[in-house]
Amino acid sequence: MRSLKIAATGMSAQQMRVDTIANNLSNMNTTGYKARRAEFADLHYQQLARPGSINAADGTVLPTGIQLGLGVRPSAISFDLKQGSLEMTGNDLDVAIEGRGYLEVTLPSGESGYTRDGSLKLNADGAIVTSDGYPVVPDIAVPADARSVSINADGEIYAYFRGQVAAQLLGQFSLVGFANPKGLEAIGSNLFIETEASGQPNATTPGLDGLGTLRQGFLEDSSVDAVAEITQLIEAQRGYELNAKVLTAADQMLAATTQIR
Repeated sequence: MRSLKIAATGMSAQQMRVDTIANNLSNMNTTGYKARRAEFADLHYQQLARPGSINAADGTVLPTGIQLGLGVRPSAISFDLKQGSLEMTGNDLDVAIEGRGYLEVTLPSGESGYTRDGSLKLNADGAIVTSDGYPVVPDIAVPADARSVSINADGEIYAYFRGQVAAQLLGQFSLVGFANPKGLEAIGSNLFIETEASGQPNATTPGLDGLGTLRQGFLEDSSVDAVAEITQLIEAQRGYELNAKVLTAADQMLAATTQIR
């Protein structure tokens, strides 16, 4: 019976939806995390009688035909680009991106990675790196004798030293944008890499090209809405149960068929 396979595809789809919701809820406190959403599409249709085909010798045309659906399939898991709320931390090297841009980092392979996690640190050489130790592009080092660091909205980094009134400019952060940010490939650790779907990276100065500005002493919270996720979890659970009932009903019909003597 087709209904067995159709119900199985429905159960598999709802399981994927639950997995996506679980990942969202587990990352509700992850800095810069964007909520994911599972998207689905119907499978191919079996054309028992095509719409528009001739039904009789007089040329009568079927207005609708008979098209039997074969279930559902996952089509995409996309993420919401909505800006997360900003949480004040007061740390000199914490920066939140107010806009759609990304910070560029250099991965151990030499490849460029992109992140919205602005919880930056200093390594042993004074270079500004991510929490995992990946250098931020461009390479900027803070002298060991710097008293404090200031980062303005345009990404300029100034260091203050004892005995000096004027601040010293160390460098300037850049922001990177993409034509299709949803096409970036997530590799974990709040990092993305470029793909053919995302388009080429466009690096520019903060405040230009609509990529946003930086705010020192803040971090971007996760965009996960716990209430909405729980609501979707209930819907997915009920959808799974309904498909399981279809599976049970189909099994009972098959059992009745095999018992016919």
